[in-house]
Amino acid sequence: MPVTKFSTPEKHMYLNGFQSYHESEAVPNTLPVGANSPQRPAHGLFAEKLSGTSFIAPRCENLQTWLYRILPSAAHLPFEKINEDGDVQANLGDLAKVNQLPRQLRWDPFDLDDSADWVRSLKLLGGVGNPAMKSGLGIFIFAAGTSMPDKLAFYSADGDFLIVLQHGVMDIQTELGHILARPNEIVVIPRGIRYRVTLPAGPIRGYILELFDGHFKLPELGPIGSNGLANARDFQAPVAAFDEDTSSAWTINCKYNNTLFSAEQNHTPFDVVGWHGLYYPYKYDLGRFNVIGSTSFDHPDPSIYTVLSHPVADFVIFPPRWLVQEDTFRPPWYHRNTMSEFMGLIMGEYDAKTGGGFRAAGASLHNVMSAHGPDADAHAKASAADLHPVKVGEGSMAFMFESPLMIGVTDWALETCHKLQHKYNEASWVPIKPAFQRSV
Repeated sequence: MPVTKFSTPEKHMYLNGFQSYHESEAVPNTLPVGANSPQRPAHGLFAEKLSGTSFIAPRCENLQTWLYRILPSAAHLPFEKINEDGDVQANLGDLAKVNQLPRQLRWDPFDLDDSADWVRSLKLLGGVGNPAMKSGLGIFIFAAGTSMPDKLAFYSADGDFLIVLQHGVMDIQTELGHILARPNEIVVIPRGIRYRVTLPAGPIRGYILELFDGHFKLPELGPIGSNGLANARDFQAPVAAFDEDTSSAWTINCKYNNTLFSAEQNHTPFDVVGWHGLYYPYKYDLGRFNVIGSTSFDHPDPSIYTVLSHPVADFVIFPPRWLVQEDTFRPPWYHRNTMSEFMGLIMGEYDAKTGGGFRAAGASLHNVMSAHGPDADAHAKASAADLHPVKVGEGSMAFMFESPLMIGVTDWALETCHKLQHKYNEASWVPIKPAFQRSV
């Protein structure tokens, strides 16, 4: 197996928000100079173009990569729908059958599964839209205890996977090279890129936001200026690394319209000797996020903590940070808003949920216009706190998938997983007592 390596993008052109042109080759002189697709690529390789946007997308949005590989990825037998007695199909869910609820929902930590590999660990918690129409999103929970079988690869034709790892270590072998992911790091694997997941340190668990339309960008900084939040230079892309296996039986699993298909081929899909372009997997260490906050009064909206953005979903984090505001309520306000907020906790304790019900590896969902905010205990403490500068969230990392869409919830999330907290409201907000005094 090739040695796992990483590199930061070498040319910072900041196209598409941060996606820089990048190139990598495992064998010298693999990539052409002055031509994208020569008549005869070097070393007897095949040229293959991987496009993540339409061919006529504006230059500032166009994402494509040239791959130079030992055999083209088209060299496989037909894809066939997987029909089996196991739970593979049920795990991927059915967005046409999700439950649309105005309730506030919260889940206890999801169980690890020692028996499942990456593909069989995927469980649709909720979502909205239609992958076939390239609209909407899906939210998955994963908990795998075994590496993917040898000679098995996977890709999603439905959308980009934003993977938030909560527990364990993932060694992700992609067509463009390896990515090693650890807790407090995120990985984005764009639509169509083939990969396999092995577990060098035991079970893994986490969350996935699948984006059916388009790709994530860095948010505009506006008055913040040229630096802050997530900086482009901190995103890492894989270095080309390839296998030369052209005589073994491989299986390719494809997630297509939330259905699993399979195809056989007699060569490895990980035979890309060199590549260059703008469409590639990447990872980001959340510890490198440069927090921006208020230094006077009031609590900024959570958008100030946005790592990656898209019109239908933002990825927001709540990292360790200093609170220094004066004469104000420092946790998030009680609020209702037009956005749906799915929250997860990677580690530690979220400062607005101190009652113990929101724990690492758990989750909550507050859909469009569902009222929410600090639990009774957190509100009481914050209202009486001495407002000297204090650092919150040390040893903690919470995140949010925020969307303007109504997020439907699957039967698995409501019933099968047995993790739903049925007394969420009673534990969090019903205990709040009125303190109104007319004559103060």
